[in-house]
Amino acid sequence: MSIYQKEAGKVAVVTGGGSGIGRASALAFSKEGMKVCVMDIKEERAEEVVQEIGNTGGEAIACEVDVSDPSEVQRGIEKAVQKWGRMDVLFANAGINGTLAPIEKLSLEEWNTTISTNLNGTFLTVKHAIPYLKKAGGSIVITSSINGNRAFHGFGMAAYSSTKAAQVAFMKMAALELARYKIRVNAICPGAIKTNIGQNTNATEAVKEIAIPVDYPEGDQPLEHKPGEPKQVADLVLFLASERSSHISGTEIYIDGAETLL
Repeated sequence: MSIYQKEAGKVAVVTGGGSGIGRASALAFSKEGMKVCVMDIKEERAEEVVQEIGNTGGEAIACEVDVSDPSEVQRGIEKAVQKWGRMDVLFANAGINGTLAPIEKLSLEEWNTTISTNLNGTFLTVKHAIPYLKKAGGSIVITSSINGNRAFHGFGMAAYSSTKAAQVAFMKMAALELARYKIRVNAICPGAIKTNIGQNTNATEAVKEIAIPVDYPEGDQPLEHKPGEPKQVADLVLFLASERSSHISGTEIYIDGAETLL
């Protein structure tokens, strides 16, 4: 018997659910009996995950959502609630690396693109989920990062790291504000994980001008000597979304195989 049997029948919304950590988490939620709204900026990716879930007997819907667009976020969450009549879990996972460049060469447009997706997107999904989560309580999990919180050697990632640090501060504010409604809010801070976020990365040549060499011992993920797998992160997300973590809120949890302790 699953240790998460209490989660059966609950409804989860996952942004950035078409690939990587989002996809793995959507599948993990479904495996435990949750109904899942898979949101992604590319509907075809979301549809593929929905089909995977359906093939294993689960129930899911796909929704094309750009999390930086308030109306799209609201529409996506309303679609899930209209379908199943409730919402219990929000996994605010969508994000991009954006443009990597020295601060003096980073344009305001490039800065704003990263801020809009990572930080504004987190704010919008949480904002529009609250009215539904307030009805019976629930869990919000935000995907932050080691960058901007425990690691600062991502040269050229000033915009990205700023959003990831801000997400943790936002999470703590939300955890206090929403505690009275029995809504828990936490953040995960992954290290190197095998995902396709690199597709949303524009690394400029100018980054080489500011990079500082960092000499690691052999291997830079001490626990397993390789990047983590999306499923390993999904296991953490599932725990934070479940009643098994009922007394955990306002906490950032690092999942990096001790990478940032070097």
